[in-house]
Amino acid sequence: MTGAPSNSYARANEAGRPLSRDTLALWLTLRRLPGAGTRTQHELLEHFGSIENIFSASRGQLDKLLAGKHEAISAILDGPGAQTFQSEFDWLEQPGHHLLVWTDTDYPALLREIADPPVMLYVIGRREALSNPQLAIVGSRNPSPMGRENAQAFAKSLAGAGLTITSGLALGVDGAAHRGALAAGGSTVAVTGTGLDRVYPARHRELAHEIAARGALVSEFALGTPPLPENFPIRNRLISGLSLGTLVVEAALQSGSLITARLATEQGREVFAVPGSIHAPQARGCHALIRQGAKLVETAQDILEELGPLASVARASAPENAAPVPTLDAPMAALLQQIGHDPVSVDVLIERSGLTADAVSSMLLQMELNGLVSSSPGGKVQRIS
Repeated sequence: MTGAPSNSYARANEAGRPLSRDTLALWLTLRRLPGAGTRTQHELLEHFGSIENIFSASRGQLDKLLAGKHEAISAILDGPGAQTFQSEFDWLEQPGHHLLVWTDTDYPALLREIADPPVMLYVIGRREALSNPQLAIVGSRNPSPMGRENAQAFAKSLAGAGLTITSGLALGVDGAAHRGALAAGGSTVAVTGTGLDRVYPARHRELAHEIAARGALVSEFALGTPPLPENFPIRNRLISGLSLGTLVVEAALQSGSLITARLATEQGREVFAVPGSIHAPQARGCHALIRQGAKLVETAQDILEELGPLASVARASAPENAAPVPTLDAPMAALLQQIGHDPVSVDVLIERSGLTADAVSSMLLQMELNGLVSSSPGGKVQRIS
């Protein structure tokens, strides 16, 4: 793609072969050059041809490429001997911990294609999962019950069809997507906005361990990096960049999920959106994406029709052990007909049905236990598909 770094300098390392500490120290120094972002780091690699050549360059050679970036030049001339990376080396001693650098043969091929791929990735888990065919699922941190269920159901079906589900480990849709993939026995990748020596949010610590066991946690941020607000839009380009497409499930108009969708479009990837109620603020971002050309999806099959040939995955099918739909008596079936997929208050249902408040409350409890309706904020209920 236009603007993507050249691969001409990517002298590949054997997949999974650990680099020496001296070589890793060079990469860690490059990644932390003051005043030199990802694009400058790639320019250095392109110009000098290898990580070793960068740190063997003279001041005059560096001045030509890094004019005015005196701190970066000094850091290169000083070399990694001026820094300590013992915390990284100790971290790498732990099982399942990896550092992937640009010249590794198993650096994710799709991520190489974006405009500004990181030269280094921290990984916990199965590093090969980053090269699996992936679909990103993102959305609101405060989804409706239906949005949460949709995210989990799509993830479960698509993971069962062979796609790795990629998301950001956040509350709401992200967590539901990871859990859906795990429930299907599939693989999932979490791209974090912190260093991998911490889990954010903390309540997802157990989920993070499950993801690492069946997929991977990945970050471009150095160990010790806290959950700064500016980190999350940066990491979003990796969520979309690792994936063949991005599915947005519930997003407000100012949602960070729309940033991920925009980045996916810029990266030449597919964008999908689940439509929602015209009355729901969480659906307006999805509706805006659909107006802008995102594919409206109602089932996992809609996504597989687009990505299946690219990803070589199976077609989604209904699980053989799906729970049977419960049989309802006539009054309960009539009440269910009065409940739409938009949240509705109990008072409105009493008015619509002509039943007493006690009768409506009792029936709603039974329907919720049977998985037919779910409670929404404000004491409302809505029907589950």
